[in-house]
Amino acid sequence: MKIDHLFTARATKATVPIHAMEPASAKKWLAKQSAATRAWADANDFKPVAGRTLTIPSSNGKLASVLFVLHRDRTSPFLAARLPGALPKGRYELKGIKKGSLADTLALGWALSEYRYTKYKKSARADRRLVWPKAGDKARVTRLAEATFLVRDMVTTPANDLGPAQIESQMKKIAKKHEAKISVVRGNALLQKNWPMVHAVGRASDQAPRLIDLRWGRAKDPKVTLVGKGVCFDSGGLDLKSASNMLLMKKDMGGAAHVIGLAHALMSAKLPIRLRVLVPAVENSVSSNAFRPLDVIPTRKGLTVEIGNTDAEGRLILSDALHEACSESPEILIDFATLTGAARVALGLELPALFCNDDALAEEILAAGQREHDEAWRLPLHDAYDRFLDSRVADVCNTSSSRFGGAITAALFLRRFVDPKVPWAHIDLHAYNPSDRVGRPKGGEAMALRAIYAMIEKRYG
Repeated sequence: MKIDHLFTARATKATVPIHAMEPASAKKWLAKQSAATRAWADANDFKPVAGRTLTIPSSNGKLASVLFVLHRDRTSPFLAARLPGALPKGRYELKGIKKGSLADTLALGWALSEYRYTKYKKSARADRRLVWPKAGDKARVTRLAEATFLVRDMVTTPANDLGPAQIESQMKKIAKKHEAKISVVRGNALLQKNWPMVHAVGRASDQAPRLIDLRWGRAKDPKVTLVGKGVCFDSGGLDLKSASNMLLMKKDMGGAAHVIGLAHALMSAKLPIRLRVLVPAVENSVSSNAFRPLDVIPTRKGLTVEIGNTDAEGRLILSDALHEACSESPEILIDFATLTGAARVALGLELPALFCNDDALAEEILAAGQREHDEAWRLPLHDAYDRFLDSRVADVCNTSSSRFGGAITAALFLRRFVDPKVPWAHIDLHAYNPSDRVGRPKGGEAMALRAIYAMIEKRYG
């Protein structure tokens, strides 16, 4: 979804000013207004608390101005997202915003609030436009909004219209836009090219599994590698999910959507990095050639894996991709995956779990999440739980022998395929809003994307 139609470059005579200010300033501003305006505020039970909007009419009944109350300390995009829904159609301009970061937050919140998913059904939206704040960074807001919209669109799209082939098409689209190189290994060629886990998990689908590899940037720049779980639909395989647990499995490619959206933002910013994006794209289906419980399957690294459960397939395809990523010793390696229900039990649906083998990198990510109001929560790579992945017949089992700590044991499984010298972060996320919230409609959602972007931007920009 493009964001051009949500903003405008210039104000006109009909443009309505928005006075955005903190509670104390809003109270003082209102006290200086006319008796009629103060009476109007009282009639609307207006209190200068964060997130409140007061639309102020002129003497002829038309909208004259708007008062919007910011947070006293840290206004988030999702507080700012409350503003557009309180306004009628028209053109608006923020007044008195001199701080660039605040201007960016308000503009991004405006964009996030106005997002609609319209692939199959038209969605009404008032024709509201915001004049780009002069203090803001239009390019940065644009790339973050576009990255978020891309994630939302991809995750919300059902699997009949978004399978491995469509993920490949989307990656080729952004590769063309940014003059990146892309290569794809499909079907039985995965065995010939030593991608055995990607092939095993995806071979039962009538849409061939594939490994999609995007490269961008100059050879002399520091290498940043992203890996995204691209399970376009997860039936659970032969360990079939229940109907209720299968219902939202169109979103199981949320990790792939995140790294594609993030790559778009990073390349749009032209950061001095050498970017690589690896996406194993599969559908975990049921067929006569589906992989089975207790099968033993080799990995790209050479380790053998006993299949404790075919529904723990995301970590299998990621194992091949993470090992390949480490073969080039990137400065940082980050993977996104809708990996475990255990992470949701621990942290809920809105807070991604962060696992990291490097404390400095973890602190950078957490700090960026705080700045961007896009937090994750760090969970431990607890070494003692590694024993729960032991297998009597293979090097490792893909499921834990314990019912507890499932997000941790899944991360520990992935760690076996990561070079310990490579700083690595694993983000286990939900990628979906189960209900509507302001600025976050029901459907696919980008989580920790802005945090990772900001971390990379600060480190290399």
